[in-house]
Amino acid sequence: MATAKKIAVFVIVIFVTWTIIATPKRAAGLVQIGFEGISTAAHSVGEFMTQLVS
Repeated sequence: MATAKKIAVFVIVIFVTWTIIATPKRAAGLVQIGFEGISTAAHSVGEFMTQLVS
């Protein structure tokens, strides 16, 4: 099981590295989308907590 996990992590790291090198603009766009999603989720949780307290 540990070997399979190490292989999976290795494959993911290689894929991410290849994506960044091959298409840096697309990779930057994907990172931006990810951070926007996290920001939106945090804002929504904050708004929910505000409504819950009020």
